[in-house]
Amino acid sequence: MEGLIQSIISALGGVPAEIVVFIISLCPILELRGGLIAASILHVDMWKAIPICIIGNILPIPFILLFIEKIFELLKNTRFVKMINKLEEKAEKGAQKIMKHKKWGLLLFVGIPLPGTGAWTGSLVAALFHFKLKDACIAILGGLVLATVIMTFISYGIPYIVSMFI
Repeated sequence: MEGLIQSIISALGGVPAEIVVFIISLCPILELRGGLIAASILHVDMWKAIPICIIGNILPIPFILLFIEKIFELLKNTRFVKMINKLEEKAEKGAQKIMKHKKWGLLLFVGIPLPGTGAWTGSLVAALFHFKLKDACIAILGGLVLATVIMTFISYGIPYIVSMFI
């Protein structure tokens, strides 16, 4: 993941660091996790990076929750059918982990930074498996808070964070 982040940082050379962090946080796969790593690499202040990453990661979520089924339906009749099938398979794979515990499962799926998890995939699962919008939003936001805490410690380092409070 760090190699991909470095590539994006290089490609966006000259763009302010905060904008790079925001763009990375918007991207599927990288999301908030990648944004916080990029912020650390670019020496963006942690307290500035956290809201930038959260906002960047949250922006696509309502669109996914509300419109992804309709978008998939339209795209299934195009040359993108293979891509749509792969996304649906990924959602089904994630759903097996989530459906046992519904809201808590979705929160942990979004919040624990493992490959293939995150707000994008969590939103996709919630939409395709017809979670109540309110439940999905609360679980995804809770997952983003959890991911933020975990990734802040990983990206900025425990000694750095502890030193800020001493």
